[in-house]
Amino acid sequence: MPTINAIILAAGEGSRMKSNTPKVLQQLSDKTLLRHVVDAALPLGAKLNIVIGHRAELVKASICNECVNWVVQKQQLGTGHAVQQVMPDIADDSICLVLYGDVPLIQNTTLETLIEQANNSGFSLLSIVLDDPAGYGRIKRDTQGKIIGIVEQKDASESEQKINEINTGIMAIKAPLLREYLCNLKPNNAQGELYLTDIVEMANANNVTISSCICGNVAEVMGVNDKNQLAELERLLQQKQVNAFMADGLGVKDPARFDCRGTLSFGKDCMIDINVVFEGDNKLGDNVTIAPNCIIKNAKVGDNTEIKANSIIENSTVGNNAAIGPFARLRPEANIGDEAKIGNFVEVKKSTIGNNSKVSHLSYVGDSTIGEGVNVGAGVITCNYDGANKYQTVIKDGAFIGSDAQLIAPVTIGKNATIGAGATITKDVPDESLSLSRSKQTTLDTWKRPTKK
Repeated sequence: MPTINAIILAAGEGSRMKSNTPKVLQQLSDKTLLRHVVDAALPLGAKLNIVIGHRAELVKASICNECVNWVVQKQQLGTGHAVQQVMPDIADDSICLVLYGDVPLIQNTTLETLIEQANNSGFSLLSIVLDDPAGYGRIKRDTQGKIIGIVEQKDASESEQKINEINTGIMAIKAPLLREYLCNLKPNNAQGELYLTDIVEMANANNVTISSCICGNVAEVMGVNDKNQLAELERLLQQKQVNAFMADGLGVKDPARFDCRGTLSFGKDCMIDINVVFEGDNKLGDNVTIAPNCIIKNAKVGDNTEIKANSIIENSTVGNNAAIGPFARLRPEANIGDEAKIGNFVEVKKSTIGNNSKVSHLSYVGDSTIGEGVNVGAGVITCNYDGANKYQTVIKDGAFIGSDAQLIAPVTIGKNATIGAGATITKDVPDESLSLSRSKQTTLDTWKRPTKK
């Protein structure tokens, strides 16, 4: 197989997006549109040639981990003109695969077929049949079904507009043919541009057989021009993902209200309720349940654990048989042990909560190590930050922290120690002891409640 040169057209502004961000850098799931296309081309072993123009440096910065030949198209004079800019860098013993930075869901398996056909015939096109082809270039065939040309919507006659096989723009062609045809392009159209599609008629005139690959999935070839189309593709992508997850055994209450913007692995008998969003890389054990409106990002969740409604877990680990939430937030580097409980309106940051420990209500635990069997009462705060530096709190096994206590780090609470409610602890507390810090309660018998004059 010859070398594959992927030529990805990504120079346009995308004015219909009405955004300061270039169109190809709009987000679809967890990637930019351009990144989706690059990831489809890489498994083919293709060399990447990306044509850029609008906000070129920003686009270049988005693909910083691949070897890319960046080619600047200073003026956007059509698709043919864009490909012309790349050809000086293309060797004749290669196949050129023309892709578009705003057609993100193309699959590498489809491209493999297209390349194989081009290797045999010299030229292959990807098309699709639509019930409503309005707005797209039509594939023209002769009476024997041979492709003889492409006509754009704005240039099509009334009879040509009735054709429902449309051009996707994606093609594979041997480099010498492409080079020859590009040199002969003329701006003979309503837009005054150089259309890449005009090379089809040139190939037909040269008796080159143009292989036809008809795509069976419209989502693969859908382009994105505005926010409506971006949202439409997002739902199609999410539907594809959730269907695959459910086929592998994931329980999902409502597939239309499920989003995975990354990767997700799961064990048996997991159940995901509505409006749960997965981001990054996530792993669920067996029998995990996640209630509505949760965000799970780069998390590992153990067996038989329940994530209750409206909770956020980010870059954290949760053990087996644990309970999180409702309205809990695990910030990065929270490690929650087996049988542990993180209750409502509790925030944990960069802390370890040991097995069988509980932080049940309205508390903040930051930069802390909590042992096993610890009870942290309502309203407890680990005061880890002095305005300049952060310090550690250590709570040893079996300790009981009374409600509304403030633990001023750095401080250590000993094994099986008890902290009285409302205490402010500034010094280490020994094992098996009770620590209090309260002013004496005073009752004024002569006090009278004020009354309105």
